[in-house]
Amino acid sequence: MKTETMAQAGPRSTGPPLRRLGFLLVRRRRLVLSLALVAFVIAGALAAGAVPRLSLSRFDAPGSESDRAQAELAERFRTGSPDLVFLLTAKTGTVDDPANAAAGQELTARVARSGGVAEAASYWSRGRPATLRSADGRQALILVRVPGDADHVRTRVLPELVPRITGDGEPFEVGGGNGPFQVRAGGGEEVFRQTVPLARQDFVRAELVIFPLAFVLLWLYLRRALAALVPILAGVFAMVIGLALLRGVLIFADISTFALNLTLAMGLGLGIDYCLFVISRFREEVRRGAGRAEAVAGAVEHAGRTVIFSGLTVAASLAVLFALPFGFLRSFAYAGIAVVAGGLVVAVLVLPAVLASAGGGMLPRRERAERPDGFWHGLATRVMRRPLIFGGAATVLLLVLASPFLSLRFGAADDRILPAEAPARQVQEVIRQGFPAEETDAIQIVSRGAATDVAGYAVRLSRLPGVAQVDSAAGSFTGGARTGDGDPVRFAGSAGTWLSVVPSAASLSGDPVELVEAVRAVDAPFEVLVGGYPAELADYRASVVDRLPLVIALMLGVTFVLLLFMTRSLILPLKATVLNVLSLGVMFGAIVWVFQQGHLSGLLGFTPTGTLDASIPVLMLCVAYGLSMDYEVFLLSRIKEEYDRTGDTNEAVAAGLQRGAPLITAAGGILALSFAAYATAQVAFVQMLGVGMAAAVLVDATVIRAVLVPSLMRLAGPLNWWPRGRGSTPAR
Repeated sequence: MKTETMAQAGPRSTGPPLRRLGFLLVRRRRLVLSLALVAFVIAGALAAGAVPRLSLSRFDAPGSESDRAQAELAERFRTGSPDLVFLLTAKTGTVDDPANAAAGQELTARVARSGGVAEAASYWSRGRPATLRSADGRQALILVRVPGDADHVRTRVLPELVPRITGDGEPFEVGGGNGPFQVRAGGGEEVFRQTVPLARQDFVRAELVIFPLAFVLLWLYLRRALAALVPILAGVFAMVIGLALLRGVLIFADISTFALNLTLAMGLGLGIDYCLFVISRFREEVRRGAGRAEAVAGAVEHAGRTVIFSGLTVAASLAVLFALPFGFLRSFAYAGIAVVAGGLVVAVLVLPAVLASAGGGMLPRRERAERPDGFWHGLATRVMRRPLIFGGAATVLLLVLASPFLSLRFGAADDRILPAEAPARQVQEVIRQGFPAEETDAIQIVSRGAATDVAGYAVRLSRLPGVAQVDSAAGSFTGGARTGDGDPVRFAGSAGTWLSVVPSAASLSGDPVELVEAVRAVDAPFEVLVGGYPAELADYRASVVDRLPLVIALMLGVTFVLLLFMTRSLILPLKATVLNVLSLGVMFGAIVWVFQQGHLSGLLGFTPTGTLDASIPVLMLCVAYGLSMDYEVFLLSRIKEEYDRTGDTNEAVAAGLQRGAPLITAAGGILALSFAAYATAQVAFVQMLGVGMAAAVLVDATVIRAVLVPSLMRLAGPLNWWPRGRGSTPAR
């Protein structure tokens, strides 16, 4: 290193703005570090206050047909879809024995009188329908409707109600732990109530594994303990800043608790990535003979610009989630943008002050000789000699890996996202296997006015494949035959009527949306709205899928413009877009092959359902595209810098790969490890996120950057830089 001291470096008032910023951070390093420490403490307090304010959310589509149907049911008939179910198993005899029947009636009445419960009905109170009784007669169901938002239901009502009924808390005199029944809780709200703490445990456990492993990998790459520790601390800083920013967002928007998981995962990954970019450039400047102040300024000028563009592309990719009218997905946009902002602050403002203060501790004790014609330079040169062969082989490989995506089927999430030992899932498994129908997931049909020929309509509905029974004011029907009397008190009113279409257990084991579509296709003699839990899932999925082209178009368009601004070329952003789409294809191929088709389900410990819920893949689409652009921006910036210096595209690609590929591989490996750790999770959603993102990052950081980038740039030749051509940056 040159002997130039910090003081001798003096103020630099000329040069690019980021270079001037670098010298300013060197001169004011103590002030910057002091302010960073104060900011970290304040942000920590704000972050701690933000976590309890994160909310639970549901998969719903505001304003959809099912949403309007639920509102009509609640307003006109004081009813709706059950949120909670209690499974009662007789300790002796059957549920029809007089003593058991009396206890079941009493327990139903007491549940109905419990706080927060709007409605409760059971096998005994409904006239003993077969749909609420198991085939062996030993089990029966109590259906419970608990109105309110997800936070109210899952954090206030259920934690008090469920233990009291099941006997885990203070039991009722009958039906609880001392009564004639064993009572267990299930249903949609209970499933997702149990999902949240499991998912939180999964992320905490994964982070405990990731931190030491990331430190070891960073130490192996950077060869100094301090240099390995700083990026991890930067990741923590990014997490805390991100959560603190969310505290402000919470003033005007609800944010899902699952967004906390994304903050933890992306905060560490991006914090490490961005710091690696800056530290590596600082070391490179030192090897060129720059003094510490010059090296810091050079790192901020070059790596800082790359980090800013990278952060903008990641944030832009996530921002397109605002185009979806779903609070659950918008939560991830808020969280992702906040954590990107934290990563940018620490990498561009705080880290340069750290390098200025302790730069010697960030350098390896023994510098390895830099070979301009090393492994990556040689690989790029070989690829560019035969670009069609290497590029064609890599493309075929990626298309094969992505091919399972062609069989993608969107479905609905159910209890099988939980591990087999989860109590709520065990209840749902019993209902699926032991009951003839899924009364808890009935499709509700509401008339919009006066209703005529209700019986004929009910008969046509009952003949649909997958329908176990249709209940209405005109009677109960199965397979077109009347099987029970009508219940005008329950199903009819002065303003119309409603019907309950009870699906068979088999029809819900696959994709319940198909049954909803069949019900909506039946001609009704009066105007109707179709709701109920299956319809809500169908409308939510349709809303997501219908807006997917808009999301993709916005994502591609915004990132294209950002890359156009960075490279001043039309071809390079187009090439980057194509390559990132290939990376996304591999990711979707992996999650379809694993989670839809069920390969590796035994190893990972999940239950495949033959479909994928639409929410998580859409989220992964935006996150993976942004992270792929992260590495594309870094590599393109190095290649463009070399091209501006030499004017030789082939040499610029080879030199850029030689200098950028080791860092991209190391950063990609650490980020992939961060996501892969979630493959051991207990919740299938979390596993899907981990496996898919790890696959995308690994493929992107290896095959795409090392083979496809040089081959495509060689084929494009001078067109890479069209329309501007060679840049005007002077050689250094």
